[in-house]
Amino acid sequence: QVQLVESGGGLVQAGGSQRLSCAASGSIFSINIMGWYRQAPGKQRELVAAITGGGRTNYADSVKGRFTISRDNARNTVYLQMNSLKPEDTAVYYCNADITYYSGIYRPRRDYWGQGTQVTVSS
Repeated sequence: QVQLVESGGGLVQAGGSQRLSCAASGSIFSINIMGWYRQAPGKQRELVAAITGGGRTNYADSVKGRFTISRDNARNTVYLQMNSLKPEDTAVYYCNADITYYSGIYRPRRDYWGQGTQVTVSS
């Protein structure tokens, strides 16, 4: 059993900062790509940022220069530092991880999602 548990989020004023964390736990063999997605009301879920195990990153154009994704492989944790927040960043933020896990003699691999955390940016 593998779980992703997010923390951080809440209400912040425009121009402010927030940091999200997501820790993976359970029968983990290895974690491949980790990322953050978000979903605003009435919109589709979209990729915000992703990071490989080697530290290569990818960002949505809308957050480049403002958000920074990082990870601590020893702690199986990914972070999202969000600066210069805008009202349009308001959404539920979801952690995602591509995980290879232990299952008896097997090493299956699948995507896992966190429960989501609300980020609200007031103008």
